[in-house]
Amino acid sequence: MKHLSLLYFFIIFVILLSLSLSILFFEKESEKDKLLQLCHHVLEDFQKGLAYENANLLSFSLALSEDSALKTAFKNENEQEAYEILNAISQKFKKYTHIKSLRLQLFDNDFFIFAQSWGQSSVGMPLWWFRDDLTKLKQNKNPKVGMETGQKLTFKATIPIQEGSKALGYLEVIKVVDEFTEKFHKEGIEIFVLMDRKFDAKASLMKKAFHLSKYIIANNNFNQKLKKKAEKIDWKELENLEFYYENNILYLLEPMYNSTREKIGKYLIILPPETVKRYQKEHQTVSLLTRLNDQDLFNVVELWENPTGSYLNNQDKNSIQWIQNLPKEKRIKFKKEAEDILQRYSKDELINIILETKYKEKKVGIIR
Repeated sequence: MKHLSLLYFFIIFVILLSLSLSILFFEKESEKDKLLQLCHHVLEDFQKGLAYENANLLSFSLALSEDSALKTAFKNENEQEAYEILNAISQKFKKYTHIKSLRLQLFDNDFFIFAQSWGQSSVGMPLWWFRDDLTKLKQNKNPKVGMETGQKLTFKATIPIQEGSKALGYLEVIKVVDEFTEKFHKEGIEIFVLMDRKFDAKASLMKKAFHLSKYIIANNNFNQKLKKKAEKIDWKELENLEFYYENNILYLLEPMYNSTREKIGKYLIILPPETVKRYQKEHQTVSLLTRLNDQDLFNVVELWENPTGSYLNNQDKNSIQWIQNLPKEKRIKFKKEAEDILQRYSKDELINIILETKYKEKKVGIIR
């Protein structure tokens, strides 16, 4: 009888132990599933923010490539006039928008520099020797946008400038990565833009850049404390799983591609503990990073295929919309410029522009 009691006790013990281990296993799996779901949401929002950045830069570049004064300067081989036009545009952006790093340059069909918004010291120098991305552009003549290597890793939108069927050259709009990563920083998410070291030889403006693991950090506004923490984690596991979770800090690795889908590095996305908690509670229908809903993002990306809307060209559209977005006291200064643009439109064309524009206030008037 005593032997039977011991057997019963042993069986009950084994059953309870199995149940405990099962509960622990499923709890661990549940936590892992939650972590994977969090990673999915973070990366989804990151890609939306990246798509918005590229679409916005490309839209502006397409508009600027239609500037008649710029084309005239190009045709007349007037480098000084082209510089003054580019410089004036760059200064306007610095003064009236949050974009402070915008740089513009023109180069000819053989990829020699014609004009740059920041000065004329590099005029006549070749770009092709450190810009591998330009080879395919010469072949297909299609606009392109994305993160590109060179003397420095930056966002670049490169647009062919045409007059009829004649190719005059190319316009390029350049934006440093720091303004992109700053948007994430304001939401408590730290981004390290990591360029592969194989591009180091041509990156003459990144010789003093910091390194992390086997990469070069392209942005200057990274978090120094998180860099030290990232140096101590298991990078082999991070590279293998593309995420790593330690001390309530989430590390994510996302491949970085250029405009031709060549892998040129990684984005290291770090969520500190407070951001992890907050992000888990966020409603995912509105992007935490971009503060844009899905329809807004769709409308921006749609500009790639239909950039002009009801306007005759991109230059008119961007000029009018830029003027509309200025504060009232500054908008008055550009009233004559807007009137000159709209004088060229017919009544029906003006009605179409009004119908596709969303206003926050009622507009009353007569189109004659």
